Amino acid sequence: MADDSVKTIYGTFATRAAADRAVEHLVQEHKINRADIFVQAEDAMNTAGTAPSGGDASREGAGGSELGAALRGKIQVSADVGRDEIAVAKQAFRDAGASDVRAR
Repeated sequence: MADDSVKTIYGTFATRAAADRAVEHLVQEHKINRADIFVQAEDAMNTAGTAPSGGDASREGAGGSELGAALRGKIQVSADVGRDEIAVAKQAFRDAGASDVRAR
């Protein structure tokens, strides 16, 4: 999507599970094309987020523990959306736990 009617929405997430939840909300509830959604580390280091979650967290013992996941920083999700989808995309990011939600 590369025209004036499209904006890119960005949000950062502390866990991969939260980032995945945002992606699924965009795709399943708001019919955003999965090919227009991108997930990556916020900086150059490979990361699974800043805290263990989902498959990264141990199910054994109280509090869980890291199972080798690279917890080096936040995860960024971006989505190319039509102007009429900006508000719902931002809200989907916030509902999934995003910080620093913005549009460009």
